[in-house]
Amino acid sequence: MKDGPVIAKIAALLGDPARANMLTALMDGRALTASELAGLAGVTLQTASGHLAKLGEANLVDVEKQGRHRYFRLSGPDVAEVLERLMGLAQRTGAVRVRTGPKDQALRRARICYDHLAGERGVEMLDAARRLHLIAEDADLVLTGKGRDFFTGLGVDIGRLEKGKRPLCRACLDWSERRNHLGGALGAALLDTFIARGWARRLEGRVISFTPAGTQAFRAAFSSE
Repeated sequence: MKDGPVIAKIAALLGDPARANMLTALMDGRALTASELAGLAGVTLQTASGHLAKLGEANLVDVEKQGRHRYFRLSGPDVAEVLERLMGLAQRTGAVRVRTGPKDQALRRARICYDHLAGERGVEMLDAARRLHLIAEDADLVLTGKGRDFFTGLGVDIGRLEKGKRPLCRACLDWSERRNHLGGALGAALLDTFIARGWARRLEGRVISFTPAGTQAFRAAFSSE
């Protein structure tokens, strides 16, 4: 069969453990140097540079030059969504580590998926948005009139988001919950809002930590009572 896009090349790139570790490290949306990625992947700088060259040729990562340093980031949110789905597939089929790391529970509770909220808290938010009729489902997620007013009240500039090229609302399958959380421009703007309001903060890696007051404010905002 020769029809359609060639997925074997991309699959082979993602299948290498070192490259997979580097791509996963970039899922928090930050740009990292080759040295940082080498350390996270457990390979030498020379090996990491070779991997990054291949990922760049495949348009999976972008590189930015600042002075003598080169910074790498995922080429777009669609790459993060594919990785998130693959992690969910690995979880469902049992392709997981025998020993869990100290951050695993925190990652499951709340984490960043490229630039939006994922984990238990992210799924909880989308469930509440549906229940409150802020977001409806058609072919994809759709912001309702009530939702426009609600999120504007939280400080999100919906009009500005709609002028961008990125979809406003997008369902992203959560690897740990195996249900959708909210991606797209709105998902990213909401996470920025939670951090700006002091409800949550970014910790090392992909972990998002909500403060006790932030958790209370989050639950109050998305409560139907």
